Amino acid sequence: MACKRGVDLVEPFQSGVVCMFVVLAAFICTNLPVCDCEGISPERCLVWGPGLNADTVLPVRHFFIQAVNSRGENLTLSPGKDTFKVKISPLDNNEHIRIHVPPPMDRGDGSFLMRYRLYGSAQKGLKVQVLYRDAAVAKSPYTIQGPVYHEYCNCPELNAATWHRVMQCPAEEPQILADFKSFPNIDLQHLRQEVPHRFSNRGGLIHYSIINNQLYRRTLGKYTDFKMFSDEMLLSLTRKVRVPDVEFYLNVGDWPLETRRADAVPILSWCGSTDTQDIVLPTYEVTHSTLETLRGVTNDLLSVQGNTGPLWANKTERAFFRGRDSREERLQLVSLSKKNPELLDAGITGWFFFRDREKHVGKAPLVGFFDFFKYKYQVNMDGTVAAYRFPYLMLGSSLVLKQDSQYYEHFYSQLKGGTHYIPVKRNLSDLLEKIKWAKENDAEAQEIARSGQAAARELLQPSRLYCYYYKVLHLYSKRQAGRPTRHADMELVPQPNDHTALCTCERKKEAAMKDEL
Repeated sequence: MACKRGVDLVEPFQSGVVCMFVVLAAFICTNLPVCDCEGISPERCLVWGPGLNADTVLPVRHFFIQAVNSRGENLTLSPGKDTFKVKISPLDNNEHIRIHVPPPMDRGDGSFLMRYRLYGSAQKGLKVQVLYRDAAVAKSPYTIQGPVYHEYCNCPELNAATWHRVMQCPAEEPQILADFKSFPNIDLQHLRQEVPHRFSNRGGLIHYSIINNQLYRRTLGKYTDFKMFSDEMLLSLTRKVRVPDVEFYLNVGDWPLETRRADAVPILSWCGSTDTQDIVLPTYEVTHSTLETLRGVTNDLLSVQGNTGPLWANKTERAFFRGRDSREERLQLVSLSKKNPELLDAGITGWFFFRDREKHVGKAPLVGFFDFFKYKYQVNMDGTVAAYRFPYLMLGSSLVLKQDSQYYEHFYSQLKGGTHYIPVKRNLSDLLEKIKWAKENDAEAQEIARSGQAAARELLQPSRLYCYYYKVLHLYSKRQAGRPTRHADMELVPQPNDHTALCTCERKKEAAMKDEL
């Protein structure tokens, strides 16, 4: 940049000050996380996602906004959390529907996640306005032609192939294929005799039948309270798509049940292990998170994406862990932390299993989960089984150091150590070495963190959860021999009845008309 020289002695000084100011401004602009040098181009920004499709019925609908500058380039840093505003209203002004529309969540990478929950169905449809400084963004306003059904509207899609396409379900799920290899045929009569005999005293089993898209169940065992999670999910699924008639046993305890044996029986569980051969479903934690988003649950799989802490460069360069004493390796982790505080900050927040060690180890204060992401590195350790916080850690912007484990959740097989996270030996003997490596290879560590986050965003989106449940039940139904039955000791699990948010199901009307013809 050239500064014009003058004959006046004051002018060179003033010009020099101006030049220094401009250079300083340019330097600040290129080094701050928010840079408005190029400016956002509202018409070039991108808006997309399932929340703009009436037929993608989810507990909370969502879509994405990508900030784009005047040169047509996607922003990769946050332009500011209040950059965009979204307004959602019924197309018909006479329809009075409560819609929870929080502000778009800044994901810190130039993209925003917009969530909204309907508390009633919009028969005529919805109008979605996306604004940047009162200017329309992309093709806003978006018209979603009705009917747009809310979560509790019992209006299943009768054609499963149509629902599968609308939800953009993947053609295959590797874990499902692996789990069913041991069960080419499922003899329901044998199942009804074998499972109660072998497992009814093992904690909590729920015997389910889905007949004509209605849910029936009986409970086996002492600890079956967690059936509320499976009940709610299965009811939610059957409100959205017609599920084939199927009869199965679901384990609502922590540990998978069926050992690897020649005469194994199929039991559905929330967690798998290398020592067992249960058919794995998404955990109750992931399920509950999806069902309860924007309804009193703060740490859900969507909200985490807008609360990933400071920029990578501003995170504390230490590994972090807080958790209960549910495994002895966690106590070893605290010992490592005390000896190496410059590398690791670990603490036990609740004592139950090793109370005799609390006085020696100490009790750490609770830390809000979003504050975990102030640290660059997150240590993921097993609890009683797999650590169910792993999905949440993967959605953050920190590097996850994952303890080797025989336990796994439904999506682990699609993640790769060294690409999406850093594997750590079960006895933690290489943990400090891995932390040091991450500190010395900062760019590579950040890239692994980004790759893991991107994979988790894809694998843990709400639609994938529903696809997964449906695929398990569909494949199970194809392999069952015998007729699924509502047994005498089974009770109907009714759909919730909300008289304040009635919906008229057009699909049922169409089906009734076809039946009459």
